[in-house]
Amino acid sequence: MGEYLIDETVDITDVVCPVTFVKAKVALEELEEGQILSIRMNDGEPVQNVPRSVKEEGHQILKLTDNGDGTYNLIVRKTAG
Repeated sequence: MGEYLIDETVDITDVVCPVTFVKAKVALEELEEGQILSIRMNDGEPVQNVPRSVKEEGHQILKLTDNGDGTYNLIVRKTAG
């Protein structure tokens, strides 16, 4: 993750779908265009749904990293929606 300057981080490992995307969306709304958000989430539904939903909102997926512990980090750049 060293190649991106992370502006904000949100951990959604303690919530379940569909609240996972809601939390990610709220975090993105608080950022300025061009800023980067790191979203930590669990394997399973969040990994399947959150990246797709973020992309449908028009934001840029930069990276999805498997942390090897059942969680993933999704790096997203906010774009003008």
